[in-house]
Amino acid sequence: MTTEVRVPTLGESVTEATVATWFKKPGDTVAQDEMLCELETDKVTVEVPAPAAGVLADIVASEGETVGVDALLANISASGAGAAPAPAAAAAPAAAAPEAATASTNVMVPTLGESVTEATVSVWFKKVGDTVAQDEMLCELETDKVSVEVPAPAAGVLAEITAAEGATVEASAKLGVIAGAGAAVAAAPATAPAAVAAPAAAGKDIANAPSAEKAMAEAGLSAANVAGTGRDGRIMKDDVARAMAAAAAAPAPAAAAAPTPRAPVAADDASREERVKMTRLRQTIAKRLKESQNTAAMLTTYNEVDMGEVMALRNQYKDQFEKKHGVRLGFMSFFTKACCHALKEVPEVNAEIDGTDVVYKNFVHMGVAAGTPTGLVVPVIRDADAMSFAEIEKAISEKGKRARDGKLTMAEMQGGTFTLSNGGVYGSLMSSPILNPPQSGILGMHKIQDRPMAINGEVVIRPMMYLALSYDHRIVDGKGAVTFLVRVKEALEDPRRLLMDL
Repeated sequence: MTTEVRVPTLGESVTEATVATWFKKPGDTVAQDEMLCELETDKVTVEVPAPAAGVLADIVASEGETVGVDALLANISASGAGAAPAPAAAAAPAAAAPEAATASTNVMVPTLGESVTEATVSVWFKKVGDTVAQDEMLCELETDKVSVEVPAPAAGVLAEITAAEGATVEASAKLGVIAGAGAAVAAAPATAPAAVAAPAAAGKDIANAPSAEKAMAEAGLSAANVAGTGRDGRIMKDDVARAMAAAAAAPAPAAAAAPTPRAPVAADDASREERVKMTRLRQTIAKRLKESQNTAAMLTTYNEVDMGEVMALRNQYKDQFEKKHGVRLGFMSFFTKACCHALKEVPEVNAEIDGTDVVYKNFVHMGVAAGTPTGLVVPVIRDADAMSFAEIEKAISEKGKRARDGKLTMAEMQGGTFTLSNGGVYGSLMSSPILNPPQSGILGMHKIQDRPMAINGEVVIRPMMYLALSYDHRIVDGKGAVTFLVRVKEALEDPRRLLMDL
């Protein structure tokens, strides 16, 4: 008995899709509802599950092909007929396949988060032949923002590693295979064919995403001018957008020249140098910050604030606050409240540019930049404008701990409308923060330092802090930026204004 695998309904007005990835090959045993392949349309990625259990007899639509709705993708035969479709050259391995398949479990890339399509295998904690327990940590993946640990889906023996350390894998890709204890000896040689199969795919023609082809045609770009980040170098829609942004930011051909080669190093010095590959997180930080400088008309304005009133209020109530709410009263809640208050008066600082439109946000999702051992991340406190001091402090404390432990999810770092960056915790006296795109404003906080100030004709020592607001001058005028900073300054120098909504 044969069951057909067909293209599912793709959505309103969507008539075709491209076969992006097959997770199974002919001869593989599949369970009902197990993911067989992934289709890519102009807007979304669609996963195709197995309609029945059995053996994948053949693949009709291979990777890169464009298929219509209800088109035939593959055929699944009953388990007993699994060996028949296999080529004669594979007869020997096929004989052992049914027995091993019944005891094998694939280790797949887990869900990585919204808009994250790939990850890098940073470290394997187990090697082929090792015994593993269910939920024991097998490996760690590194994405643009977070590290993801992959637990063992079942107990057994790690029979095969299909994605070695340093390999880049797509979402839902296969990482390895866990087999029963009896398969441990046979598993080790099985890794070799997997390594040979990868280069073969690189030599074939790769069909780009339909949405990317459409975007390139509209923009007048050729595929040679767009760097593909999809599977096997396939060009995705986001790649076209990046290429267009780069062309707009640097119209001169000379700007696209290759990076300047590193200057020669003396032999004595070279032996004492250490070269370490940048992590994906560090590469992403570098890329995003440079893009921000290239695309936004960034300007920074400064002010200073007397922190005496906030410090006195904090010292007066910090013990009662911690006793009642179970969290320490810090300065971040005061700054968050002050910024939310100022953003209501100057809404363009809380807005973003979308093409020729300005999108005003009638809410505040406050990003709080946090330094971690692996790099800078910006967890987001959602609806901060509706939270109390205690709720803000709890959220910042909890997300700060998750950031340091590398446990933040992509969802927790997306959607921010404004960002706070506190360089003062490291001793910074003054800096110019870089925008976190697509946001239009970021406030830099700095070290509190006693300085002589002229007050009412007298020189007195006050605890002062420099504030720096970097903003996108395309949307925020100088008047709005200065007004925002003055409102923050007023709220911090007289915290009662926050209670009076003044």
